[in-house]
Amino acid sequence: MTHEFEIAKEVEVEGTPEQVWDAIATGPGIDSWFMGPHTVDGRLGGRMTLDMGFFQESSTITTWEPGKHLAYSSAKGEDGTFHAMEYLIEAREQGTTVLRFVHSGILADGWGDEFVDQQSKGWDMYLFTMAEYVKHFAGRPGTYVFAQWPEQPEGADNWPVLLAALGVSPDAEVGDEVTLRPFGIPGVVDYVVRHDLHNFLGVRGPDGLYRFHGTSAFGHHVFGDATGEAERWQAFLTQTVGVQTS
Repeated sequence: MTHEFEIAKEVEVEGTPEQVWDAIATGPGIDSWFMGPHTVDGRLGGRMTLDMGFFQESSTITTWEPGKHLAYSSAKGEDGTFHAMEYLIEAREQGTTVLRFVHSGILADGWGDEFVDQQSKGWDMYLFTMAEYVKHFAGRPGTYVFAQWPEQPEGADNWPVLLAALGVSPDAEVGDEVTLRPFGIPGVVDYVVRHDLHNFLGVRGPDGLYRFHGTSAFGHHVFGDATGEAERWQAFLTQTVGVQTS
């Protein structure tokens, strides 16, 4: 049986409404904080498309008010399921902007509270990353760099192994200065989640936002030449945890 869901978020951004709009409504902007690559046909009725090679997704733009209001929705499945995203932008004093976001739709049978909870936590991270992008890298289009964790044996806990290889303390907190050891990238920890089911580490470097998603993937955003970045991070990840068993 299908059922409705809604996830609502609000984030204050140190940037102008125009900068926030560029981040949420252009392909290069979205790639700088979310998954990528995206293409955007910026108009009412236009298409917003994500193509990662192994995963594709496309939506239709249902509201297009530059600098103010954006909404788009996937096509409905045969069972009526769909996902819709809506962004409302409001300027505040002293050059800040409030972004209100709603992810809603209809889920298929078998997708319940756990899925919504995971999506909610994911949006916390992505919207924080968007705010970091606008604050620190606005005007520098980012390249999305993806690396997939190798399949892990049941019961394996290789998060500490990864942190050790990165040169990051397991007790690291937001604001700590670190150096990502494999490639000598200096940075500051900007996001930390510790949870039995999912750990998360975010590091902001001088030319990138580096995101380590538990034992599932890396999803970095590199501002500059990203040639070979995905390959070298994948090689590092595979070498680090590909043969670990506990």
